[in-house]
Amino acid sequence: MSVQSATPIPQLFYSPKPASALFVDFVGLCCKSKRTRRRLGLTSRRIHGFVAKNWSSTIRAALDLQHVENASGVPSDLTPKVANLEDIISERGACGVGFIANLENRSSHHIITDALTALGCMEHRGGCGADNDSGDGSGLMTSIPWDLFNHWANKQGFASFDKLHTGVGMVFLPKDDDLMKEAKSVIVNIFRQEGLDVLGWRPVPVDTSVVGYYARETMPNIQQVFVRVVKEENVDDIERELYICRKRIERAANSETWGNELYFCSLSNQTIVYKGMLRSEVLGRFYYDLQSDLYKSPFAIYHRRYSTNTSPRWPLAQPMRFLGHNGEINTIQGNLNWMQSRETSLKSPVWCGRENEIRPYGNPKASDSANLDSAAELLIRSGRAAEEALMILVPEAYKNHPTLSIKYPEVVDFYDYYKGQMEAWDGPALLLFSDGKTVGACLDRNGLRPARYWRTIDNVVYVASEVGVLPMDESKVIMKGRLGPGMMITVDLPGGQVYENTEVKKRVASSNPYGRWVTENLRSLKPVNFLSATVMDNEAILRRQQAYGYSSEDVQMVIENMAAQGKEPTFCMGDDIPLAILSQKPHMLYDYFKQRFAQVTNPAIDPLREGLVMSLEVNIGKRGNILEVGPENASQIILSSPVLNDGELELLLKDPYLKAQILPTFFDIRKGVEGSLKKTLNKICEAADEAVRNGSQLLILSDRSDELEPTRPAIPILLAVGAVHQHLIQNGLRMRASIIADTAQCFSTHQFACLIGYGASAICPYLALETCRQWRLSNKTVNLMRNGKMPTVTIEQAQKNFCKAVKSGLLKILSKMGISLLSSYCGAQIFEIYGLGKEIVDLAFCGSVSSIGGLTLDELARETLSFWVKAFSEDTAKRLENYGFIQFRPGGEYHGNNPEMSKLLHKAVRQKSESAYSVYQQHLSNRPVNVLRDLLEFKSDRSPIPVGKVESASSIVQRFCTGGMSLGAISRETHEAIAIAMNRLGGKSNSGEGGEDPIRWSPLIDVVDGYSPTLPHLKGLQNGDTATSSIKQVASGRFGVTPTFLVNADQLEIKIAQGAKPGEGGQLPGKKVSAYIARLRNSKPGVPLISPPPHHDIYSIEDLAQLIFDLHQVNPRAKVSVKLVAEAGIGTVASGVAKGNADVIQISGHDGGTGASPISSIKHAGGPWELGLTETHQTLVENGLRERVILRVDGGFKSGVDVLMAAAMGADEYGFGSVAMIATGCVMARICHTNNCPVGVASQREELRARFPGVPGDLVNFFLYVAEEVRGILAQLGYEKLDDIIGRTDLLRPRDISLMKTQHLDLNYILSNVGLPKWSSTKIRHQDVHSNGPVLDDVLLSDPEISDAIENEKVVSKSIKIYNVDRAVCGRIAGVVAKKYGDTGFAGQLNITFMGSAGQSFACFLTPGMNIRLVGEANDYVGKGMAGGELVITPVENTGFCPEDATILGNTCLYGATGGQVFARGKAGERFAVRNSLAEAVVEGTGDHCCEYMTGGCVVVLGRVGRNVAAGMTGGLAYILDEDDTLIPKVNKEIVKIQRVVAPVGQMQLKSLIEAHVEKTGSSKGSCILMEWDKYLPLFWQLVPPSEEDTPEACAEFEKTALGQVTLRSV
Repeated sequence: MSVQSATPIPQLFYSPKPASALFVDFVGLCCKSKRTRRRLGLTSRRIHGFVAKNWSSTIRAALDLQHVENASGVPSDLTPKVANLEDIISERGACGVGFIANLENRSSHHIITDALTALGCMEHRGGCGADNDSGDGSGLMTSIPWDLFNHWANKQGFASFDKLHTGVGMVFLPKDDDLMKEAKSVIVNIFRQEGLDVLGWRPVPVDTSVVGYYARETMPNIQQVFVRVVKEENVDDIERELYICRKRIERAANSETWGNELYFCSLSNQTIVYKGMLRSEVLGRFYYDLQSDLYKSPFAIYHRRYSTNTSPRWPLAQPMRFLGHNGEINTIQGNLNWMQSRETSLKSPVWCGRENEIRPYGNPKASDSANLDSAAELLIRSGRAAEEALMILVPEAYKNHPTLSIKYPEVVDFYDYYKGQMEAWDGPALLLFSDGKTVGACLDRNGLRPARYWRTIDNVVYVASEVGVLPMDESKVIMKGRLGPGMMITVDLPGGQVYENTEVKKRVASSNPYGRWVTENLRSLKPVNFLSATVMDNEAILRRQQAYGYSSEDVQMVIENMAAQGKEPTFCMGDDIPLAILSQKPHMLYDYFKQRFAQVTNPAIDPLREGLVMSLEVNIGKRGNILEVGPENASQIILSSPVLNDGELELLLKDPYLKAQILPTFFDIRKGVEGSLKKTLNKICEAADEAVRNGSQLLILSDRSDELEPTRPAIPILLAVGAVHQHLIQNGLRMRASIIADTAQCFSTHQFACLIGYGASAICPYLALETCRQWRLSNKTVNLMRNGKMPTVTIEQAQKNFCKAVKSGLLKILSKMGISLLSSYCGAQIFEIYGLGKEIVDLAFCGSVSSIGGLTLDELARETLSFWVKAFSEDTAKRLENYGFIQFRPGGEYHGNNPEMSKLLHKAVRQKSESAYSVYQQHLSNRPVNVLRDLLEFKSDRSPIPVGKVESASSIVQRFCTGGMSLGAISRETHEAIAIAMNRLGGKSNSGEGGEDPIRWSPLIDVVDGYSPTLPHLKGLQNGDTATSSIKQVASGRFGVTPTFLVNADQLEIKIAQGAKPGEGGQLPGKKVSAYIARLRNSKPGVPLISPPPHHDIYSIEDLAQLIFDLHQVNPRAKVSVKLVAEAGIGTVASGVAKGNADVIQISGHDGGTGASPISSIKHAGGPWELGLTETHQTLVENGLRERVILRVDGGFKSGVDVLMAAAMGADEYGFGSVAMIATGCVMARICHTNNCPVGVASQREELRARFPGVPGDLVNFFLYVAEEVRGILAQLGYEKLDDIIGRTDLLRPRDISLMKTQHLDLNYILSNVGLPKWSSTKIRHQDVHSNGPVLDDVLLSDPEISDAIENEKVVSKSIKIYNVDRAVCGRIAGVVAKKYGDTGFAGQLNITFMGSAGQSFACFLTPGMNIRLVGEANDYVGKGMAGGELVITPVENTGFCPEDATILGNTCLYGATGGQVFARGKAGERFAVRNSLAEAVVEGTGDHCCEYMTGGCVVVLGRVGRNVAAGMTGGLAYILDEDDTLIPKVNKEIVKIQRVVAPVGQMQLKSLIEAHVEKTGSSKGSCILMEWDKYLPLFWQLVPPSEEDTPEACAEFEKTALGQVTLRSV
């Protein structure tokens, strides 16, 4: 029997009614009114499917809706302004998009209804505001519906429009009537001045009742304006004329008070955009026009926005005027700066000298999509084809591309030609575009958004973010595919053709002789050998190192390490020294900058495994006028990387075309320090200005000099580069020249990144290279190499190694922000500043965020001078000073985690002595200023109360959590002791990444004298203890994430980033992967484990919402938390996470600990949690979202004072990491990454673990002391419970304390207050887990036969229909099975067949005994985390396309699977079987990055694969059919070896999998292979990682040797 009766509603979709009625049903279905809900009775789950977020009604009622001020604003003057990071980070978005186009260019209303239907099925890809009704925006772009407008004109009594000469504007006007009239008169006047007749205004008929509360508050007056363009005949000229009018109107409006309330959605003779701040399902009800049968179009682009931004605005809904954009442009700040620098150089004859009137080309206040749109619009209106404009702006990763370089060299030439002229707009993006004649779609170089397309027999082409958004008769579909990375598809409407990727590009690239221009004009810099001897003597080198700010740690731990190893040094335990501005030691200017990193709204890139999309190439020289095409634009020099040696710099100086100019960067202090720095900077800027105007194309800022002079210190080179860069931008000269820094002040990767990010194209680090040479020639090094204590390297090799380490470090820094090209990073200013004042920022780092103020120029000059004088004073020692910034040392920089502190703490917790704890407290309160909160103190408006009246310690400790430390990074003893302690207290411990041993899930009942046979390695136990971690972590490696692991958690934490190294993946060295660790992680012992930097199922905010949905699905009782790291803009991200239905948001500070990480990551990424927490709390309060989530904070917590500070700033719960480890015995040896921890806390070595001193009671004591300290302070302040002070920043005030470096710090940002949440913290913490609302799994579980089969392990078979809005189907059933039977114990069978298009995460977390069949197709993340069972996916019978050529699965399938089998008749998308541990799969083709990070299992591909196969694959086997001999160049050969299938066992494995595939899916490709087995077997390749080389499947010799041994024995 089928379950159909339980859900009668799906039949509506396929009801045999005429098409028009179909739509009505569909709207009824997604309608949110109470009436419909009741009428449909049983069908509420269908409705909820469309309402993405379904908060429980209590929450909805409690969200008191208050008006949020509209945050829009447009700069009023047109002087060049640098893009401001604050504007940019407050606008983030991600979305669902698609287009429909009729190839016969035939207009119909059906296309509109289809587009609206599809939009309704995208609802879950969008976001809703706090009122749950104001969507973040949705819209449609179509051709102009002339029939509709003529019908209106005739009713109004005037003639029909002349289609060829009429432009239509869709205009958002001010709400206020008087202002609207003013705006209209400005518009009309400008049209008149341009010689256009305004034919009339049409108020657009709308239904305001469907608009949400917030959206209605800001809703504009929407009207259409019709204008006649008489003087132009050609379509392009008409469009250009309308473009000029729109630009002039925008400029005129800027100076008016209502300027930001006027917006043109479109003004064109070809296309029109209907959009608004609406949920997708109501767009068609809001605009009556869209319901009219007269509204016809041959195409439609539709878009649903999910803005993480708090108050989305009507104009930011999409589509824009050309583009619908799903994704995020990471380089936006640089792109805006460069676009602005171009303004003076852009010229084109088509504008007839009117270029000035169409500026500016970018607007930092608008979203990234709006800016990309205006850049594309400028190129298209200047005569480029739409597809050409997008190839220039969003190029693919064309370097080393196996197919392009061989078959389409002209496309490579096109990209090479433009590379030096337009920096790529880089980031995850699916772009849909149309100029009315061409409709197209293209994907970013990394393929980070889903895009599927299909074509029907009626000649209609569809592109969408998901399949299944439209009911489709499969027999009519003749083609199905997906866009891969960098691919493009276009539909030429007048010509009726579809062009797929290479055809489009070939047509564009052949339009000019790009190849000839490139070979004749583009010059490569020839590499020059490194110097083979030192240039200076040791004393001169030492003096320079002192003068330029080197410390002995920099030389020994950083430079020498890089020279010896060729990679960045690794360190551990986080950054616990004061911020540079708070420190009493001198710091180089770079230390005031922190790298920004990608988090949620866009992914980090993986520079290790996916480096093929990245490049460090850089072009030097003048950048021409991009609107004109010609050979002279290619006249530049290419550098393969931005790191130059002395000889290469010399070559550039001699280049006749560049006319390089050297600008020395020293300032003169003979007349005193005051004002000296500023004066010199102004002089340098003027000199730069003059040099460029005189034709120099290369400015070299240099601090080289033969003799150092005491009165002429060097300017910090970063300051000089930034100042010149900004000066040239503001004077419109930046495109004419490149900047190179020739400097001593640059040796670490972070320093290179800062210089490039603020405008330098390349750097010659002459002193660092000299230091490498000196190190190699020193006696000590020579002896070490001679004695074999250190690998031998030559002097050239040492310098090469240093440069190699810098380059890989740069790739890592770029990838953290999700940027692939250095050319896009240059000038993109992807940093935050902590501790520089407005004067410095405005001069050299304009547009970067510096929220706490800081140094003035004179104060900076003094700090610089403090280094410089060391080179001249007699008493400076004959060796470099060690400031102790990295390693703790007496007399060096203060470290928060120091030996004295850990001794005091051990004493207090082990002796359980209050007096010892108060000595520890005393130590903390007397420390130097270490963190921002040390600058604050409490004040109170109440008189103290007795401690007895304050909330109890046992209630306070429940708010405490420990950090996510993985079992593997720390030992089993430490991990379990911490968990037991937290469970005794009622707090929460965190499993970290890497799974958990099921033995820990049951309470202990066998304890005698503190020992238990269950956990024999622990002491100090009690009966009733549980060693389970109540928070279980889901990290990007998905190690140990099984259904049973998930259902046994109280909370599930999605680790987006780690405080100590945000934007990077985890790493567990091979020697720490013991057999026990490998078993828990389903990997191989001794093989290092790397977690990818991004979660491969979270490339954007809607993906995160999907993973949250998946986790709520498998374990509806667990709260889901999302761990973020503090950085500017985190409030915006957190709003998106709250809208994504998370229960908890955790904010980590940059000072968190870590087991192993590159030094530059530990020191230079992430921000203080005080700023992150404040921003998050206040942004959530402003948006009515604060009640939805618990806020948790961690990073360097040590005492009750920290807890209360965090509470006053808005946190509900508090995390302790390093200090919890110290309390259990850690002695801060800081060698965690070596596996040699002396007390067995962070080692897997048995003999060291035996030394572990801790017992759970120590940690219990510590937390009780902290809670008592909290109680004491609360009593002094006069408050009875923590609830009363959470969010009360008014209880804090700045301490009267003088800092050494400056008195200009501004803490108002932390002390500001926007009000309190409506609920108390306790109520927020105790609310129910957010639900997914009714889901398809509930319908199945409520079926008595299925519940009986689960309960009594029986066999049952069912079938049911499925739609793309049914997401994570099977996840909840799997959770129920896993909870009852574990991962392998279920003996029954659930055979369930689904018909239709499955939503995302279909069949996630399957357990053994579940046999799932899908007849239809599926979207992304199929089989995510599956642990067993069987999944078969086949197309419906009688398809119009050939199944093995069509895409049937989306991207990132089998992510982190630990078992089971998958058979799919069709192709899969990108990253198939990423991090697969044990599952077996057969598919008929895949996209790029197949088998990435695989550690076990077996994958068979009966068709073509994309690039980069088997990157990071350390276990498991892959068999790939290679019929056209193209596989070899596509394999990543770093780890795996490639061989034919020679081992008989391997041949059997392959054949039996294909036989199963044919039997289950009926695959014609498979049966063809089996019929001609002898012909096909030699065409298969087997990919074998080292750990599998000796297995019988991979080793042909295996059987012989085994047999040989047997004979020997028998003798």
